Amino acid sequence: MNGTGPQALLFDLDGTLVDTAPDLARATNALRHHHGLADLPYPLIRSQVSNGGSALVKLALGLDLQHPDHGQARQFLLDRYGEGLAVHSRVFPPLDELLERWETARRPWGIVTNKPRAYAAPLIESLGLRPGALLCADDLPVRKPHPEPLLEAARRLGVEAYECWYIGDHLRDMEAARAAGMKAIAVGYGYIADDDDYRQWPADDWFDTAESLAQAL
Repeated sequence: MNGTGPQALLFDLDGTLVDTAPDLARATNALRHHHGLADLPYPLIRSQVSNGGSALVKLALGLDLQHPDHGQARQFLLDRYGEGLAVHSRVFPPLDELLERWETARRPWGIVTNKPRAYAAPLIESLGLRPGALLCADDLPVRKPHPEPLLEAARRLGVEAYECWYIGDHLRDMEAARAAGMKAIAVGYGYIADDDDYRQWPADDWFDTAESLAQAL
């Protein structure tokens, strides 16, 4: 990593800070079962988690956004997910230990996610996380890759955008960070499709593992 270290950390949620794929995979296969279909392989579902509920509906049933049954199927999936947000979801180790040290040193950190607050907030609470700022999909009129959620998180933490690292596992995370004037940090351990090379994203640095990210910090 070149340059000075961050004064504040901002994380994407799913696939970056928290491994939520097991619980989302359970909900996705529940949707499949509801339609008399067999389970999909976990690695296939995992690769689509960062693309949101609509992508999981398309994966599970082949229904795109224009299909008249898409909305109902998406709500079924989200309802099943909401029944068990943190059954198997965990903070990627050793990021849990990193955040404990960060908080002990009274250094600010937050979360900016495209996950709706109805799911993000109880998940974060169940995991015992205490971000100084939490910006969710429905908190502002815009969401990532628009930079405003990142900028608002920085304001709430009381730091300048250029003092922040924004860490994510999706191209839109890097686009949002660049547009916000933050250091864009890409991680390769998240929910990335096989045909997507995360080292081609417009990031300032790339980390293959949570361990290497924690070590850099």
